[in-house]
Amino acid sequence: MCGFAGYVTKEGDGSLYKDNLIDMMNAIRHRGPDDEGTHIDDMAGLGFRRLSIIGITNGKQPMYNEDNSLVLTFNGEIYNYQEIKKDLEDKGHIFRTDADTEVLVHGYEEYGKEGLLNKLRGMYAFALWDRQNKELFMARDIFGIKPLFYSNNGNDFVFGSEIKSILKFPNIKKEFNEDALESYLSFQYSILNETFFKGIYRLPPAHYLVWKDGMVAVERYYAHEFNTDETITFDEAVKKINDVMENSISAHKISDTEVGGFLSGGVDSSYIVARSDLDKTFSVGFDYPKCNEIPLAKTLSDYVGVKNNSKLITTDEFFDELPVIMNHIDEPLSDPSSIALYFLCKLASEQVKVVLSGEGSDELFGGYNIYKSVIDLKPMMRFPRSLRRGIANLFGKLPFSFKGKNYVIRAGRDLEERYIGNAYIFGSKEIYKIMKNPSKRNTPQNILKPIYDRVKDKDDITKMQYVDIHTWLWGDILNKADTMSMAHSLEVRVPFLDKEVAKVAYSIPVRHRVDKHETKRYFRKAANKFMPDITAERKKLGFPIPVRNWFREDKYYNMLKETLTSETAKKYFNTDELINLLDKHYVEKCDNSRKLWTIFVFILWYDKHFNEKGVN
Repeated sequence: MCGFAGYVTKEGDGSLYKDNLIDMMNAIRHRGPDDEGTHIDDMAGLGFRRLSIIGITNGKQPMYNEDNSLVLTFNGEIYNYQEIKKDLEDKGHIFRTDADTEVLVHGYEEYGKEGLLNKLRGMYAFALWDRQNKELFMARDIFGIKPLFYSNNGNDFVFGSEIKSILKFPNIKKEFNEDALESYLSFQYSILNETFFKGIYRLPPAHYLVWKDGMVAVERYYAHEFNTDETITFDEAVKKINDVMENSISAHKISDTEVGGFLSGGVDSSYIVARSDLDKTFSVGFDYPKCNEIPLAKTLSDYVGVKNNSKLITTDEFFDELPVIMNHIDEPLSDPSSIALYFLCKLASEQVKVVLSGEGSDELFGGYNIYKSVIDLKPMMRFPRSLRRGIANLFGKLPFSFKGKNYVIRAGRDLEERYIGNAYIFGSKEIYKIMKNPSKRNTPQNILKPIYDRVKDKDDITKMQYVDIHTWLWGDILNKADTMSMAHSLEVRVPFLDKEVAKVAYSIPVRHRVDKHETKRYFRKAANKFMPDITAERKKLGFPIPVRNWFREDKYYNMLKETLTSETAKKYFNTDELINLLDKHYVEKCDNSRKLWTIFVFILWYDKHFNEKGVN
């Protein structure tokens, strides 16, 4: 929908930073090219960039309550705002607009902090300045669909929808956080609360923050809890998810502008499109075998009677656009599909302002193929844990590979040791080998322990889903969706990631989610009603990108080799080890494409953000 930025200063005159606030807003103009607004008083400044979706004529921000004592900037959509608005009007609140934003201001007055947040259904990040109490209240939605960052030095508290806006504030020092690099190499995204910039933090999903008198308090207001109802039959699960998705899709289509849809050949986006009665869909692909889902997308579009708009991305286009993309991403994200998503958002933004997308289905319904590994390992689970671990340690020391080796090693490890989410790029031992000065403070297992502790009584498949909801979903999936869409002033809405949908998903027994043959079983059956069997039953592929092929072509091998031996690479890595990874991949001794891409993206990002020369 938009973006915002602002500050609160404990001592001094807030109006002195007026020009800085304009700079902060200009840094995120791409998030809201339609309008802008500011509020400045003796302590605070709030700036807003608007992409007009709902309440186009009178939804200007910052927005105030009746006596102007509360000031709000808001990014997102509240899908049940009409219901909340009616309750507030019945209680005597007077609304000046028909925008969903205003329910946050009056809702805060009526319900209080957590009372308001517990009523909201939508995607949101907002900052509310209480001028009378000299208190700032900020919150982020339960999944982390919308981003929110902040920095606090005791006197100045600075916040924004993107880090680049915070860096425009005069008292913020731009300094690289090397601790973030170490964990990034494992997860492929920035997972720590402190970002790649020292002193700049992300507000976690499902949390709110209160600033008062220079002090910051962060609290969780919503907990994702799998409380399964074992009495639910498979057919009941199918009906429940279809019913709640009908409601969610209807809510997510509320807009004063045209709504389109992203469409791949997979079941998730196909389901959304098939049930949404959209006029347009958008798809991209690559001219490589198994990397082009455009024909499948067109087949589904024809089936439901929707016009499909598509683009085939060339390899040269992909790499030529990387410097521009590095300007948009505040932190390195090495998921190659994020670049393809950039092109998809660009294509859609030429015709619409809003699109529906299928993110979140796999995390909520149990859709990733790796979830089946729990069932695959069951034969080994009959043996005592000590025996399994002993054999696994023995196999791990063998210098050669053979069929079944990795299976036995995995069976000897507890889930908490082997699963950190959908991407496990470098293990800790590999990181210590390739990095020059690893701190060894934040291993993946240490980072995830608090998350695993909250579901220690659950089955392993539920644990994996829980980990992905609290890490991979916001750190990778939603991060790239927001960044790449907002780069093109496009709003992406995700009907699967809805509070009411989550309630249903968390109640479904694991036996209906995953078995040895199929993932998200009950959802696939639900999808069968609206699309061809070949689409509903298709295995999870993700967004296939031909990185493996590119790094075995001389042109891109040489380009990558130059990057991996650059001054930035030498600063943080043992470059001989990097070239060893590259050469083994080039001669097809092994597939190191994801590892190489992870390092490549970091170096490009670092050069763009911390080296004056930038990216050539």
